[in-house]
Amino acid sequence: MKLHELHDNEGATKAKKRRGRGPGSGLGKMGGRGIKGQKSRSGVAIGGYEGGQMPLYMRLPKRGFSKPNRKKFAVVNLGLIEKFVAEGKIDATAAITEDTLVASGLIRRKLDGIRVLAKGEATSKLNITVTGASKAAVEAVAKAGGTLTVTAQAAE
Repeated sequence: MKLHELHDNEGATKAKKRRGRGPGSGLGKMGGRGIKGQKSRSGVAIGGYEGGQMPLYMRLPKRGFSKPNRKKFAVVNLGLIEKFVAEGKIDATAAITEDTLVASGLIRRKLDGIRVLAKGEATSKLNITVTGASKAAVEAVAKAGGTLTVTAQAAE
């Protein structure tokens, strides 16, 4: 095989339609837009307009509900806490609070509280106090010999 023998597979490339380039092109004069009207002009964005008929998206019922005062928790996994303890960024002997987690750089901000999830292994004896935690996370910390205390704020 030589450089001059290289070519694309049959049908791999297709020439771009060159609209408005004379009657011989098949798309000359009006370029396939028809005669007059809003759609024949440039800069038209009709979107969901159906010619004055009530649009489909307005005919369908609304669904769902967004709670305006819902709580947003910062989520952290047990495996990440364990990793930060191993790296020495968190002191495992002292009590681990939400402020400790933020100060260590594990979480950027507390939001409405911090919730601990059970992803990862809990190997060291940890004493954690947070706003929320999954049942599996509480069990995992207890199994490792530590305690995971959930403050009353999460029950609201």
